[in-house]
Amino acid sequence: MSLLPTVFAESTNSIAAPKFLGSQSCSSSSCHGGASEKSNQYTIWSTHDFHHARPYATLETARSERLAEVLKIGNPTQSARCTVCHAPFATVPAERLGPDAAITEGISCETCHGPAENWIRSHTRPDYKRADRVTAGMRDLKNLYVRANTCVACHQNIDPEIRAAGHPELIFEMDGQSVTMPRHWAKSADKPGPQIWAMGQLVAFREMSWQLQNTTKATADMTNRWVGLGTLLFYSHGFPEEYRGEGVDFSKAARQADQFAEDTATNRFPPDFTEEILKDGGHDSRLFDGKILSHDVAARYAERLVLGLDRLVISLPKASTNSAVNQSLNKLFADAQSLPDFDPKKFADDLNTFHSSVAGFLEPK
Repeated sequence: MSLLPTVFAESTNSIAAPKFLGSQSCSSSSCHGGASEKSNQYTIWSTHDFHHARPYATLETARSERLAEVLKIGNPTQSARCTVCHAPFATVPAERLGPDAAITEGISCETCHGPAENWIRSHTRPDYKRADRVTAGMRDLKNLYVRANTCVACHQNIDPEIRAAGHPELIFEMDGQSVTMPRHWAKSADKPGPQIWAMGQLVAFREMSWQLQNTTKATADMTNRWVGLGTLLFYSHGFPEEYRGEGVDFSKAARQADQFAEDTATNRFPPDFTEEILKDGGHDSRLFDGKILSHDVAARYAERLVLGLDRLVISLPKASTNSAVNQSLNKLFADAQSLPDFDPKKFADDLNTFHSSVAGFLEPK
């Protein structure tokens, strides 16, 4: 069920699979290396998108060397445990790499858009439609399900051993992370923010379920994160309550999350989704009295909930610029910032204040 980083996954295909040509094939000023809004995609990636254009360099830092020493994996720039996300071309067989495809590119054009050999010359043709480009092998990133699957593998799960060695924790939140990414696509192509947020939560839960199903080294914190997100999905998506407890069939949970994700991408997104979540904090505050969720699970639920409330509020222009709403939201972020110091009662009180502050901006039913 889990989706390996997409470049690695595709490298398992037959030897006739298309080649990766490297970002230089996109970089001419007449293509995507220009200065205008219609031709500056490579320029934005190479000069502003440091998280995607510079991840290989991260492997050359002293911190990465210390992590590799703890893990006993040698040079991190040569270990697949690191390069699979930081330098995906390193996982691709040599016969599928063009002469200009450099491992040091990090997360470059083809990591997301797919190997370019079969579509590089045709994708700009004025008579080509979206379906033509997809048929030629370009990944359909306008489809939220496809986009989420392209990103989630390197933004959610991490090997417990690598995490224990000191690697930062990963949390996939597709809407917020897309917004902070230097934009190289037209804003008009965006889906509603709440829909993007919902998709991110579903595929994150799927990946977490897959990891718990397939690891023998699950930590208590991995389970707490899973239950915390399952609780959020129970209230926001109507997920079965069984995914909030223990003794769960993780394979079934992953399959159901995947089906919900596909539906979210293809079906009409409910226009009142945001307001249904924001209108009443009663059910939220009751979860922090210690009777339903343990302290650590409540902290993980609060962490995901605050990120979601932030994205949903932003979709309501008047609420997102209201000082009372922003102040109450900032308090929630501060409450959820430290897991060891998490105070469930304070969070519940601040959550009720938040819901009261945003209530006036919701449509009456």
